[in-house]
Amino acid sequence: MTEQLLLAMLDTVGCSVSNNISKLLDSGGSPSIDVECKGIPDLDSGISMLDSGEADMLAVPASIVHGRRMELLQAGLEIVGARTPQRPYSLLVSDNKLQYQPKSAIILCEHKLIRRQLRRARRGIRILDPSAYSSISGSDSPPEDPISLIRWMEGLRESGEIDGFVAQREVYDAAGLMSRRHSLLPDPQNAGEPHFLPMPYSDLVVLIARRMFPVSISEQISEKEGETCWWIQDNLIGALDEGMLGKTGILVRHRQVRSLIKQAEETRDLVLEQVCQDPDGEVKEDEVHVEIRIEYVSKDGKKTVSLHRVIRYSEYERATIASLRDWEILIKETSREVPKDFHTDLDTPSFISLDD
Repeated sequence: MTEQLLLAMLDTVGCSVSNNISKLLDSGGSPSIDVECKGIPDLDSGISMLDSGEADMLAVPASIVHGRRMELLQAGLEIVGARTPQRPYSLLVSDNKLQYQPKSAIILCEHKLIRRQLRRARRGIRILDPSAYSSISGSDSPPEDPISLIRWMEGLRESGEIDGFVAQREVYDAAGLMSRRHSLLPDPQNAGEPHFLPMPYSDLVVLIARRMFPVSISEQISEKEGETCWWIQDNLIGALDEGMLGKTGILVRHRQVRSLIKQAEETRDLVLEQVCQDPDGEVKEDEVHVEIRIEYVSKDGKKTVSLHRVIRYSEYERATIASLRDWEILIKETSREVPKDFHTDLDTPSFISLDD
């Protein structure tokens, strides 16, 4: 008799869990057991289904688990796996790339982090929240529904009132738009060009099950890179409040040594090149590396505090804890007021403010 897994799935704006699972089931590496999928309206419904035995596993966006880990533990549930983000990067919908926007350009973006990254990347243009734009222009308030909001901003762009807007890939596809768009990527083609780290937990799917769930089953749905992404993000930013979370960008991914060496040669990054070498200077390609990038950007985009680590997969847990300590020190030291050396010295503000 063939085993069957009852999988409850929760889709949210910007993270289509059902599409992610469908690609798994349609691929050559699909599970050896039968998987029956069922959509749910919210996380609480999924927890109830697991508790009553109506479902064996729950697949949800990692973002909605933030701040609710204790609730899951008290319910006798645990994270048993994760799926690798497929499309974590946002889109700039505009006829022109960001660097070719006119000086008076208006770009709308509802996400605080991306607004800050856009201001860092390009001076002299106006980056506004849709609600702020409607208030300034005297137009009707923007719709609350994400798909309707995208279509509303597209209407403004087509009429020439704005020059572009930022959208998440899943929402853009769901809105059925066919406009010219540009990906906001973390790796610019040339050194010094703008980069955009994705928002926390972007397009990351986690798998929840009852405690002591068989590993032999969960590993058929889960992915190693997804598990790495979840473990590192949970440890680095799991304790942040919503305010700080919305202003922090983070990227976690597996990297092959060959691609790291190529990047180091193209950007002339000697430090990155040395990461891929042993003490004798020999390049070893037998182990996957994990890249961790995290940053906090000021409101005006003029100041950035960032940390970038590339570590061997076998050492990523230990290195993550060390990176967390370093990141906390960085944030603490750059956000505190600089003490006076002498009482007649002028007051010196902190390098970056966490309250903006």
